[in-house]
Amino acid sequence: MRPTAEQIETYRRDGFLILPEWLSPAEVDSVRNRMEPLFLRHEWATGVAPDEVNFTAGTTPADRTRQLCNVWKADPAVAAVVLSARNGEFAAALEGLDGMRLIQDNLLWKPPSGRALGAHRDAEYLEFLDPVNMTTCWMALDDTRADTGTIYYVRGSHHWPHTARGGEFHAPEDWLAHAHAVAPPGDPFDLVPVEVPAGGAAFHHGWMMHGSPPNDRADAERRSVVSHLAWSGTRHHPTNRHPIYSRYLRPGSVQLDPAFFPIVWQA
Repeated sequence: MRPTAEQIETYRRDGFLILPEWLSPAEVDSVRNRMEPLFLRHEWATGVAPDEVNFTAGTTPADRTRQLCNVWKADPAVAAVVLSARNGEFAAALEGLDGMRLIQDNLLWKPPSGRALGAHRDAEYLEFLDPVNMTTCWMALDDTRADTGTIYYVRGSHHWPHTARGGEFHAPEDWLAHAHAVAPPGDPFDLVPVEVPAGGAAFHHGWMMHGSPPNDRADAERRSVVSHLAWSGTRHHPTNRHPIYSRYLRPGSVQLDPAFFPIVWQA
């Protein structure tokens, strides 16, 4: 799967590309069927836990967006979707690159009336990569609408000057606070919601400002699965370390081990 010339132009101008169709119904069902075992019971099919587990039933407040990171290590059904060569080939074409590897996946579950996720830029969290780069494939597991806490993009914000991370990520009072703080004076600040049926997707640039407001609906949830991809030649930064992902470095090397950062597509 490769984008058209028009889609590439749109992506590079706006910093994102929304696709109403991406996953098959079978793929959507395969991941949705794993949500409750993974989130509510922490059933890891492979016996290996995800790298980040940001929800524990009965402990985490019920209105928080539930998040797991690197679920591909824990569950084959999720792995089949986030490691798909289709995601990597499409992302590589958008960026003009010769290959893509998975840096991290996310499984996200915003419950009915769930709270916001703060606006941020993925690259702000990637000091441990060299070069700092990421292309995200965000895939909807439910129909998304502007009022169900869907992801919102600030069109063109990947052209803003690069900034450090800021604001709160989980359940902030003002989910756009960081975005407003770093937006250049006079920027039109054009917010665009991702409104797609289940199985739709959106690709976005690593410096794209995005987040999601509270879910205003008490009768709808918003579930999604995400592939965070980077150029296949990306290395670990020689000095910057991450408390989780730097554990996978081999001693004396800055190469990213494909056992932990799999290459999903290469020209």
